[in-house]
Amino acid sequence: MTATQGRLAGLSKFIFRAPRWPRTLAFAVLLGGLTGIAVFDSTSTIGSTYPVLLIGQDAWQGIVFLAAPTVVAALATTPVDRWLGGSLTHDRSALLALCCELLVVLVLVVAGVLAAVFGLSQRFVFDVLVVALASIFAVRLLAVLAVSRLPLPLATVPAAVQTAAAAALLFVYGGTARLLLDGDSPYQAYVLRLSRPDQSPPVFDAVTIDHFLLLGALCLLYAVAVWGFLVGIDRPWRRSLDVSVLDFIHGFIGYAAEESRDLERFFERLGQDAVVPVSVLSFRTIDGQPSTDGGSETASEADGDVVATDHLGEEKARFVLPMIHPGPLGEIGGGDLPRRVAVSSEGLGFPPHATAGHDFNLVSETEVDGVIRAADRVLDSATYRHAGTPPQTVAAGESTMLSQGFGDAALAVSTFAPGSADDVDFAVGQSAIAEFRTGGVDDVLLVDGHNSHTGLSGSDLGHVTPGSERSYDLYEAAATAGAAVADAPEGALELGVAWAPTPWTPDDGIGPLGVRVAVTRVTDVEAAYVLIDGNNMIPGLRADLLEAVRDATDIDHVEVMTTDNHVVNRTEADNRVGERVDETELARIVRSIATDAHDDLEPVAVGGGTERATVTVFGNDRTETLATQANAALSLGAALAAAVTLFAMAVSVLLFFLA
Repeated sequence: MTATQGRLAGLSKFIFRAPRWPRTLAFAVLLGGLTGIAVFDSTSTIGSTYPVLLIGQDAWQGIVFLAAPTVVAALATTPVDRWLGGSLTHDRSALLALCCELLVVLVLVVAGVLAAVFGLSQRFVFDVLVVALASIFAVRLLAVLAVSRLPLPLATVPAAVQTAAAAALLFVYGGTARLLLDGDSPYQAYVLRLSRPDQSPPVFDAVTIDHFLLLGALCLLYAVAVWGFLVGIDRPWRRSLDVSVLDFIHGFIGYAAEESRDLERFFERLGQDAVVPVSVLSFRTIDGQPSTDGGSETASEADGDVVATDHLGEEKARFVLPMIHPGPLGEIGGGDLPRRVAVSSEGLGFPPHATAGHDFNLVSETEVDGVIRAADRVLDSATYRHAGTPPQTVAAGESTMLSQGFGDAALAVSTFAPGSADDVDFAVGQSAIAEFRTGGVDDVLLVDGHNSHTGLSGSDLGHVTPGSERSYDLYEAAATAGAAVADAPEGALELGVAWAPTPWTPDDGIGPLGVRVAVTRVTDVEAAYVLIDGNNMIPGLRADLLEAVRDATDIDHVEVMTTDNHVVNRTEADNRVGERVDETELARIVRSIATDAHDDLEPVAVGGGTERATVTVFGNDRTETLATQANAALSLGAALAAAVTLFAMAVSVLLFFLA
């Protein structure tokens, strides 16, 4: 990926699961009570007659003014929003309400400190509370617009629930206190306050009718500010991509909080159709002695190693290489492509990383079905041969390639290790395949080893692009390897496979496919192909794993690959194999699995080929454009938000003094 795309991938750090709403509300009530004790002063309302109740009254005011509106908002926002056509869930509503409560708490704590230091009255605290309630209305309005995508006038209704609930409680505050202390009704108390303010009880000194007029004016002002902010930040997206930034935020939040597929629907609007090769190698056991199909029209003296269909046993392993990038993140799009491909295989599935970058991310998970169908079509017409060539390793510049012929096709694994490299561009991969085939090989599965990377920091992330020095190194290595495979003598093919899950999870950088090893033997020359379900590796780990396999099996030709499975990037954009796992333990696991695969060697027949699949991907330059717009929205959006906030606060202060 490019540096711009790397910064976009960094958005994954904001992904989290929305907690269940009962837990959220329990915390909200506790927070409200503690904040009430810290910032409210009951002596102004109760008096010294009830000293035992002071702390309890402070906590009760915190629960009433802070926690109660949060509870109301959490429970009422969702039905109101859904009635208007929105999509807020109770978990999201509760989380949004709690975040707004935290904002109010922060503002009140600051106000409480200032009141204590400068000897200000409780009226000052309630003045600040009004400003905070207007602010959370703005926050909620922005969130509802992003998540539910309602028109602005309709979005104000669910957005105002928390602020309206708090204002209502403020309105009955004085009357309720009067009722509790003197036995009068709230109605009598408010009549006294409105008709004879000079004779009203002191409890009304903190909350007056002016507060509600000011709150209404501030909410109107903040709604206009939110609208202006969205218009300013949305215009570049509509001009360059013909989509709204709110659609992106809506999908991102939906996946982050609820694992919804709204983000895929956003990507579908950006997507472009692409025709991509899907290459397959299927290895099957042979029943009895290897036997040729003498009666087949395809069998001849030159093809005497073709295995008759009735002598083919079960599938032992399947290498599937679609020229698709497993992204963009988590299970979104093709992020879980390696697992889907692996579980669709009859034998042990090996889905290594192809030469494709983020422009070839699938826009939705359903597109994976087309890839799997193409792989199945390859095997419907495959001819199986009991033949292969000895493995060979060639190098050109920074590029190293392990290649081996299997039947009528070849497998080539490329790496730039020990240098740091990321994705190989689709065009570079296609050109390298063409170079490989000039030697006379009919078909080739070109794998990007994706096994050494220094991380997402810096301007050069190692993306191999057309015209780069590394692209020409890859072309030269591919041409040399292709000629070597074409000229190599064929021999009987043996294969052994093994795999095991690991004790680690995707958060640790290892996906559900764990570690898989395939060992081949042709004319007594062996090769080990180690596949780890992860997204690239820390530098140096590949060399340690190669040494571990060689020490355990005495195999000379070894290469380590990763699947580039982006399920490991659900919460971390940079989560390479080796960052969060014990390298010594990983080497021990790889060594053990390689030994098991070596012990599993037996004669096999191999068949395969390449089919083309039409899928919808992000498209040329779309990923870069999206990344640029998202990064611009983050940087310029913060400045624009600060400017809008300062303007709104300045007008708020002016209204405050005028009121």
